[in-house]
Amino acid sequence: MTRDEWREVKALRLDALKDDAAPIAFLETYDGAAAEADDFWQGRAARSSQGPTVAQFVASDPSTGRWIGTATGLREEPGADYFEGQPIEQLQAHVVGVWVHPDHRGAGAFESLLAAIQAWASANGVERLRLYVHADNHRARATYRRCGFTESGRSFTGKIGQEIEMARVHG
Repeated sequence: MTRDEWREVKALRLDALKDDAAPIAFLETYDGAAAEADDFWQGRAARSSQGPTVAQFVASDPSTGRWIGTATGLREEPGADYFEGQPIEQLQAHVVGVWVHPDHRGAGAFESLLAAIQAWASANGVERLRLYVHADNHRARATYRRCGFTESGRSFTGKIGQEIEMARVHG
């Protein structure tokens, strides 16, 4: 993904926010995101253009080229604070914004997105991936388990309920 693909970034995010699981999977609403001006989306794409601290990856439909999935990695340094107020204890990448269009689930896009984040993280000296998943998002939790993530024992209660940390170490 590049900074010039902001229109695609916007369309993909809006598709994700229409998903039935969006209320427990994402921390924003469709209406809020749809109301953002173009410069918001341009900035979002620019910040997510695969640098050493943040990288957004996309999956596309091989027959149409349409973007059908996304995942973002955020590098987290020891000594900083997690967004939920806990200290970061080790170098890691926080996986956020993961979504695959329902018509393409189970066809490998999800695994490809996680592999892209793992490759990016490893190239930047990071072996541990972590993420938060809502306690009631059973489908996502099962999918992450299938991909080698385990519950770390950390959790917090946010605006939409309990979020459970899952992690995977590559090495």
